[in-house]
Amino acid sequence: MPMSEKQLKAFLEKVKADTSLQQQLKAAADFDAVVSIAKKTGFMFSSDDLERAQSELSEEELEGISGGDDCADSSCCGGWNKKTAPLW
Repeated sequence: MPMSEKQLKAFLEKVKADTSLQQQLKAAADFDAVVSIAKKTGFMFSSDDLERAQSELSEEELEGISGGDDCADSSCCGGWNKKTAPLW
């Protein structure tokens, strides 16, 4: 497993447990913004790493990262549901 992939997985684990990071990521406009937030917290990976990982995650993993809600509309969960949840 490449170092950047290990960094990304570690970052995602931290996000699951850190509501402040979750809020910052909900406001992130794109992968570059996510990478910037990750760097500020000591994690190093690229936007390409994020894009590649998002395509590889299972629905269950996405659910865990996005908070696990399956919203019927965009009025909750920051507008995301398990079918449209971003990696973060």
